[in-house]
Amino acid sequence: MLCAVYRSSKKAQTYLFINKRDEFSQVPEALMAMFGTPQLVTIVNLANKDKLALADINKVKENLHEQGFYLQLPPPTEDLLKAHKEQMKQQMD
Repeated sequence: MLCAVYRSSKKAQTYLFINKRDEFSQVPEALMAMFGTPQLVTIVNLANKDKLALADINKVKENLHEQGFYLQLPPPTEDLLKAHKEQMKQQMD
């Protein structure tokens, strides 16, 4: 199962997986407007993969099959100040 992976020109660390290179017809117009100009990153054969770096491969395959695309959003940013405060609070208890 080949798919094309594109990077967003507007949103950092946001990627769009589609079934066929340069075929965006199944991607909603509102999503494409938010995504910006897609920049091709790679073509991936998902049949040869057991896992992906930041996405659940089964969810990617399922979305590609059912919707024709998969949107990978960036991981949430870690709030280091909050984590530090919680650690300090635990040490004081």
